[in-house]
Amino acid sequence: GIEEALEQQRETQRISLLFERFLNPDRVSMPDFDIDFCQDRREEVIRYVQQKYGRDQVGQIITFGTLQARAVLRDVGRVLQMPYGQVDKLSKMVPSNPANPVKLADAIANEPRFAEEAEREPIVQTLLDMAQKLEGLYRHASTHAAGIVIGDRPLWELVPMYRDPRSDMPVTQFNMKYVEQAGLVKFDFLGLKTLTVLDTAVKLIRRRGIEIDLAHIPLDDPDTYAMLSCGEVVGVFQVESAGMRKALIGMRPDCIEDIIALVALYRPGPMENIPTYNARKHGEEEIASIHPKIDHLVKETQGVIVYQEQVMQIAQELAGYSLGEADLLRRAMGKKIRAEMDKQRERFVSGAMERGVGKPQADFIFDLLAKFADYGFNKSHAAAYAVVSYQTAYLKAHYPVEFLAASMTLDMGNTDKLADFRQDALRLGIDVVAPSVISSFRAFEVAENRIFYSLAALKG
Repeated sequence: GIEEALEQQRETQRISLLFERFLNPDRVSMPDFDIDFCQDRREEVIRYVQQKYGRDQVGQIITFGTLQARAVLRDVGRVLQMPYGQVDKLSKMVPSNPANPVKLADAIANEPRFAEEAEREPIVQTLLDMAQKLEGLYRHASTHAAGIVIGDRPLWELVPMYRDPRSDMPVTQFNMKYVEQAGLVKFDFLGLKTLTVLDTAVKLIRRRGIEIDLAHIPLDDPDTYAMLSCGEVVGVFQVESAGMRKALIGMRPDCIEDIIALVALYRPGPMENIPTYNARKHGEEEIASIHPKIDHLVKETQGVIVYQEQVMQIAQELAGYSLGEADLLRRAMGKKIRAEMDKQRERFVSGAMERGVGKPQADFIFDLLAKFADYGFNKSHAAAYAVVSYQTAYLKAHYPVEFLAASMTLDMGNTDKLADFRQDALRLGIDVVAPSVISSFRAFEVAENRIFYSLAALKG
């Protein structure tokens, strides 16, 4: 309702999130709409959007699968009627690297057995020649896993459409790149397992007659921060890794801003600043002043520039940029285009000098911003993930039985994770009852201070 919207607006302003980082009049391209939903209810959201805007105004986006080295060898080998075992052996000689697929020509150059096989059987050389000519061509059409487009009119008026036999939703014949050029806005509707864990835990807690509204839990709960400061983070979103745990123990967070900063800092490059942030937070190191006009903008991050939004705010306050212009500055710094950087430096320095800042200091601050803009993080993204992280920590601190049971249910296919959750439950004095046809169910269930093991989680 209106009251909740106003409360969210106040919270956004308190955390200093900038709408202009998302959308502004000077922006030349549309922003990315990546929205996480409970993975069990993602289809429900898509149905809602169809009902809200009309089924002919909502569609999925086509993707094209290409013939990569292994696949093209198999397909051509089948057409040449070569024995399956022979083709399988040849295709497995190509290194498997889905993230950075190996070209067939490179595989042939680096694997002497290809030449040996081709010399022994001429048809193998024919296979290799044909496969290299076909490699990279489109093999099949599919649909983008998460992408949805929403139009202000029937989509067929804007782009060509087709019907995927596996879906009842219309699909654009343009891929993601050309859909955006046609003027449509792409949304990624993503399923996030953690949101399903939270929903499951809240339902388990409700059985005790306790109603939890995660949107309104206190963000300053001492027990939650005490637990995080001790590194008790099994099941806590975003902070389970050994490195994050170490950073949390060093930080000893006591406010949501600390969690937001940690989410933003814990990446290659920025993580070098975590010890500085922690030392300054606990008074072990003095916070160095950048300039009196802008020190208040980096106060919450202990004088460290962490967020892209801080770069924008500094440009606004120190050099008179509008937030729209400041977003263009941030993008230029990120791309490091020499001509654009020189133009922005002149604009920044002259604007700062008009406001009483000396040229050497203005140049220094511009260079400082350029360095941080290279790996500065979007604060809105960090804040959203930090709040979800805090919600998982809050439930674990106050309702560990229900939280761990929900976590185990959503990871029941992962025996390593189940072992971690079980060990954590025992550490907390929670009894994990062995599976039984009498007391166990499909999901992990709770009663008093016990978790009943799921029958569906059993192997074999």
